[in-house]
Amino acid sequence: MAVLLVTSGGRLCAIALDEVREVMRPQPTRLFPSAFSFLEGVAVIRGEPTPVLSLTGLLGAALTSRPGRFVTLKVGARTAALAVDSVLGVRALPDRVLEDMPRLLCRAESVVERLALLDRELVSVLEAARVVPEGVFIEFQGAGG
Repeated sequence: MAVLLVTSGGRLCAIALDEVREVMRPQPTRLFPSAFSFLEGVAVIRGEPTPVLSLTGLLGAALTSRPGRFVTLKVGARTAALAVDSVLGVRALPDRVLEDMPRLLCRAESVVERLALLDRELVSVLEAARVVPEGVFIEFQGAGG
């Protein structure tokens, strides 16, 4: 499966390429008070107000810096932006390898429950993403992947 590899909060994550619209520099984001620590605010992307979620916040880590990139995701007919530290590129990872990797939101049960109240389609996109163990990444990088 083709995945987009991104880093955030010291973690390497794989997002199914089929779920990605585009990668861009961070856009100005209007912050607003929220009970959700992972919700950065709203940015106007391609003329549309778009919710911006922090991947670092979704992973349960403290925000230490501004995001380096936005990855816009297909959420049904809508778009959501995921703020990440960096984008490493597209790689092909075998399905069997991806199945063995922990799901992105596996440790964020309370986050998932709260996010699901707002947007079930977004949760399904994020649940397909994986946290990539460093050893697996190094193995594929060495093999020319």
